[in-house]
Amino acid sequence: MPYRPFEDQNCSIARALAIVGERWTLLVMREVLLGRRRFADIKRNTGIAPNILSDRLATLVEHGLLEKRLYSEHPESYEYVPTPKGVDVNPVLVALMAWGDAHAAPDGPPRVVVHTACGHDAHPRLHCSHCGEPMEPREMKVRPGPGADEVQRAEPLLPVTD
Repeated sequence: MPYRPFEDQNCSIARALAIVGERWTLLVMREVLLGRRRFADIKRNTGIAPNILSDRLATLVEHGLLEKRLYSEHPESYEYVPTPKGVDVNPVLVALMAWGDAHAAPDGPPRVVVHTACGHDAHPRLHCSHCGEPMEPREMKVRPGPGADEVQRAEPLLPVTD
């Protein structure tokens, strides 16, 4: 599918999904962030069709999440290296993995996040940047931010859950 922005929505989630929301894109990013940066390796580990993989890689390069680097001239071959913007996708993958582990992994987590600073298994959580306390899903609300449009500024503090 061609890239189509959600032009009628002033929403960071919609804008992010316009780039990484196609069903294969986050799996491609998973592979690259796990160190599998060559086309054949990504294809083998995801099962994605070559034409779709080519398109997803081109989109990720176009949007600055990956950099295409030549690693062999004969034959001409490339690897895909995450940029800082691409590395910033990792918390999204970790959050999806945690949700999948909790709700879609009946035999337990297939992979476990390890905190490299201490070497132990980790269970990443959101923490408040102000007080440092962990934030549970039911302890969050959403308010208009600096990029809010007129309609959003008129809305009150919105519940994430009730």
